[in-house]
Amino acid sequence: MDRWKGRVALVTGASVGIGAAIAKSLVQNGMKVVGCARNLQQIETLAAECVSSGFSGTLFPYKCDLSVEDEVLSMFSWIKVQHQGIDVCINNAGLALPEPLLSGKTSGWRTMMDVNVIGLSVCTREAYQSMKERNVDDGHFININSMSGHRVANNAYTHFYSASKYAVTALTEGLRQELREAKSHIRVTCISPGFVETEFAYRLFSENQEKAAASYKSIKCLQADDISNAVVYVLSAPPHVQIGDIQMRPVEQLA
Repeated sequence: MDRWKGRVALVTGASVGIGAAIAKSLVQNGMKVVGCARNLQQIETLAAECVSSGFSGTLFPYKCDLSVEDEVLSMFSWIKVQHQGIDVCINNAGLALPEPLLSGKTSGWRTMMDVNVIGLSVCTREAYQSMKERNVDDGHFININSMSGHRVANNAYTHFYSASKYAVTALTEGLRQELREAKSHIRVTCISPGFVETEFAYRLFSENQEKAAASYKSIKCLQADDISNAVVYVLSAPPHVQIGDIQMRPVEQLA
């Protein structure tokens, strides 16, 4: 990770869970990290923890709703002014809403697409333009996907979410191909976790918190730090090595 010290990373959805763990890990490894989310206070708290821990990098909190393109564009303009641009883009933000295909609300489907697919794509486009403007040829995109982007679980609540994550799988490979056609050495990686003990289930089952809690007790889940460790592993690979997809499950997870 030495070659990334002092360089700039964007981590979306950095306020809690996997995003917060990734942001903290990159700061610990000496990077300048712009952590964005709708909840600014939680990122500010995390930034203070990084300072008190004596980490060599810095976390810069930024409030941004990825479903609003103008806010994303404003964030990238701010990054350009404050930090010249970014070298690593970690598209972590994502959400699942309990909206089945046969009875779900259109508004919920749109929200998932706006954040999980469109927001990710806008960040990718703007990050690439930032790298290209500064002749950065060793940048890295990491999309935090899901095992739901590779198989469809027998749970009506997650079918549309799974469709959005299948899109992330396709977008990651499409980005790899476009970067190769552009004769760029910027790399792209997909990390697909299975069941991770975060706030995810509590948001999905917001009307049944007991069900959410029980789901995390059913098996020994992955932890957010397991995913941040995978991010560090990916970034630590030699520049000529492209790690395409890491699929991670708890040992006890069935599918």
